[in-house]
Amino acid sequence: MSKVSTDPIADMLTRLRNAIAVQKNELNLPHSKTKEAVARLLCDRGFLTSIKVNGTGTGKSLCLVVQGPNETAKITEIVRLSKPGRRQYTGAREIPVVKRGRGIVVISTSKGIMTGDNAKKLGIGGELICRVY
Repeated sequence: MSKVSTDPIADMLTRLRNAIAVQKNELNLPHSKTKEAVARLLCDRGFLTSIKVNGTGTGKSLCLVVQGPNETAKITEIVRLSKPGRRQYTGAREIPVVKRGRGIVVISTSKGIMTGDNAKKLGIGGELICRVY
């Protein structure tokens, strides 16, 4: 079986969902700039405890600390919105609001990966990556 995924972001979100389900504290996965940007965004918004990049060159890995010992995960739901078979794009005015502002939408814009709130403030739309609550 091949380790190459056709949708690396969906693979990362599934691994994160599975780690939360079995109450793992840490999660290791292959590194990419996009995965790191999404993980940093989740860490900045308080959904992840911390992230760390291990290794150099092509052997890099991303270590996500989901929760501290004796804590519950802060992520209740994480869903991939845009898929390789069906991409979802949105304008700045149509950016969805998650759970009346308690959750976030991660968007890939021309200015980089950011939350829906930041994209609205800048007045730019983009591809919807995921919804986190």
